Amino acid sequence: MELTWKDIINFTVVGNPEPERRVEKTEEEWKKILTPSQFRITRQKGTESPHSGALCSIYEAGKYNCICCNTPLFDSSIKFESGTGWPSFTQPITKNAIKYKRDSSFGMVRVEVMCNTCDAHLGHIFPDGPEPSGLRYCINSESMKLVKS
Repeated sequence: MELTWKDIINFTVVGNPEPERRVEKTEEEWKKILTPSQFRITRQKGTESPHSGALCSIYEAGKYNCICCNTPLFDSSIKFESGTGWPSFTQPITKNAIKYKRDSSFGMVRVEVMCNTCDAHLGHIFPDGPEPSGLRYCINSESMKLVKS
């Protein structure tokens, strides 16, 4: 099933799909396994500068997994060049891989996307992607790792 913007908004209102599993760690445990930049982005809801992420211009076959818990999030087959400076995808690898939350920080309303397994901040989703879904998952490189096929 391909997700639509209506599905995403619905998740922010009525709740997210149940994840396959949960991974929970203390702040100190996360700091031990993540770089300072990965920790700032995934655990403190930071962002990386546009066009600075290592995964922006990589289009090799594989799966993009959460840097925190190794959950598969996106497949390379649905990655596209959005021109925004962040890796962009049209769909998650499974319906329950991603958690969605309304974000009204910085004076704007957006939808934050997180790993549904460990709550790592990944980035945001927008309804301006390519057809057929029209979705653009705008994801920080630091929040993922590419596991090549």
